[in-house]
Amino acid sequence: MAEKKIDEDSALAQDFVQFALESGVLRFGQFKTKAGRMSPYFFNAGLFDDGAKLARLAEFYADRLIASGLEFDMIFGPAYKGIPLGATVAAELARRGRNVPFAYNRKEAKDHGEGGTLVGAPLKGRVLIVDDVMSAGTAVRESIAAIRAAGATPHAVAIALDRQEKATENGADVDHSAVQYVRNQLGLAVISIATLDDLLQYLSGRADDELGAHRPHVLAYRARYGAG
Repeated sequence: MAEKKIDEDSALAQDFVQFALESGVLRFGQFKTKAGRMSPYFFNAGLFDDGAKLARLAEFYADRLIASGLEFDMIFGPAYKGIPLGATVAAELARRGRNVPFAYNRKEAKDHGEGGTLVGAPLKGRVLIVDDVMSAGTAVRESIAAIRAAGATPHAVAIALDRQEKATENGADVDHSAVQYVRNQLGLAVISIATLDDLLQYLSGRADDELGAHRPHVLAYRARYGAG
């Protein structure tokens, strides 16, 4: 049974990598990361930029969340990319019969109307944070602070891709990734649709075409900056 679940998880990850490539969200070349590294691949979730892509993306999140068995009471989408992600995932879960409240934050407090930085359902219970990737973990830490300040419990994080690479602190590489920090130091579960290992597995199956030519560069990057 466990072996079947691993196979299903792997198949889902491979389908997601294919979807990200077809959507232009995952690209290969030379890209400078926020940490100043030259990465041989780039994942830009902002390019899930139409209704069909967002709907399919939400299905991947929902599939992974349901398969994980994770229990949570509501969804929080951190500004900015987490807002449409959290909203569409909440809608997809509701379509499948699991209707949970949804909230998000503003970057700047509103001084009229309802005011404040939080929008949507009141934060309470076990909160799932939905975002695209986790590089430095800044958005997650800010979300955790907001959730706790509201009296709720930051419970888990769901992301599209775990880059499995070392985080940086004060401009220097550290031995752990942002995902590992959130898991081990902050105590939150982190669920990803796919990982860098899944991407490498996908490329290994494309050895006979031009995509496969990128695998050595991604492997070298993993060897230098990998964590997890």
